[in-house]
Amino acid sequence: MMAADKGVVEEWLSEFKTLPEISISSYASSLKGKSTLVSELYTVISESLSELLEPVCHQLFEFYRSGEFELKRFTLQFVPELVSSYLSVISARNMHSSGCIEALLLGIYNLEIVDKEGGTKVLSFTVPSLSKPSVYHEPSSFGSMALTEGALSRHGLTRVVHAGPYCQRETFTAQNRFEVLTFLLLCYNAAIVYVPCHSLQSLCRMCSRICVNGFPRKLQKKSENIRSRIRVSPEFMVHMLTAVYYAIYNGEWELGCKALDDVLYRAQLEMFPEPLLVGNAIKNTLPSSALKSSKNAPRSIQVEITPTSSRISRNAVTSLSIRGHRWKRNDLSASHSESVESQNLALSKSNVANLPEDKHDNGERSKMQTENDSQHYQGVQEPPSDPKTDGKEIKRQKSLRKKMEDGVHFSNRV
Repeated sequence: MMAADKGVVEEWLSEFKTLPEISISSYASSLKGKSTLVSELYTVISESLSELLEPVCHQLFEFYRSGEFELKRFTLQFVPELVSSYLSVISARNMHSSGCIEALLLGIYNLEIVDKEGGTKVLSFTVPSLSKPSVYHEPSSFGSMALTEGALSRHGLTRVVHAGPYCQRETFTAQNRFEVLTFLLLCYNAAIVYVPCHSLQSLCRMCSRICVNGFPRKLQKKSENIRSRIRVSPEFMVHMLTAVYYAIYNGEWELGCKALDDVLYRAQLEMFPEPLLVGNAIKNTLPSSALKSSKNAPRSIQVEITPTSSRISRNAVTSLSIRGHRWKRNDLSASHSESVESQNLALSKSNVANLPEDKHDNGERSKMQTENDSQHYQGVQEPPSDPKTDGKEIKRQKSLRKKMEDGVHFSNRV
């Protein structure tokens, strides 16, 4: 490394030691604009025999445990380069030159597995449901799904997966190496929206270097001298793919696609099902042409949201259709009750209209009968009385009276 470049790193090392606590926040914010310093730190980390590697690792650890978020993010951006350098040194059996990087990675790991009070931390993850939309899918794209009783009982239920508690590690071993490195990549992916583009480029190069090193696929010229293979775990590769997926859609199309192909290449050789599943899913959803995304644009995964109204089946049971069915049912019941009331009203009017006519007819009939009876009584009284005819006449008069009384009662009932 040139003397001028070495002076930039040495100035950075001495600056933080003499900094008062009041100025730490402003100093952390100013580190974002020091692109020259960041590039030189990447160079120091990649050179395992550099004399500045040990003080740089110590300074980065001091940044991380200071509690300042900006300083922690400044250290996290170098995690891919640190992991790549550490695995390269381990594969080359050069153990004496990896002590400072190993101590830094273990220090970050031990700080992250505990909470603020010093207790063990348990991480929880919510598994998304296919019935609810997300940045990866839309429920309407699956077409009309049968809404059964079992599906309704499972609707709205979330599945939570817990990870941890993690054990503290003092040294790296063959058994816990990728457990620690996988957790560090998990922490890096959690803060990936805050890392600069240099860190995403370093991440993509790390994936290609780790997955292809020692295999027939050609590497970059500067890494061809390292021919030993680097062991990886399927969980570690899945977290690499998660970061690569973000890098592809946020300004690193070429490096991201190359890293994706290299990870799939290694997963096929190792026959790891998890990386193959995730990697092929990412590859099959990539657009045919390169994305024209600016590196200074807001960090996000770009997805195309299609209109959902045309894809919803007419027979699909939704909350809106249930409400509409309820409204229709209420309207039908209301119209039925109105029709019944109108029919009852019409019947009552017709009965009232017919009632006076019946009373009028019965009155006329009773008048005629009374007139005939009076005439008959008058006619009967003129001739001389006969005992036989008198008995018949009395019976006839009684029957007429009974008929008249029955007619009057019938009209009153009507």
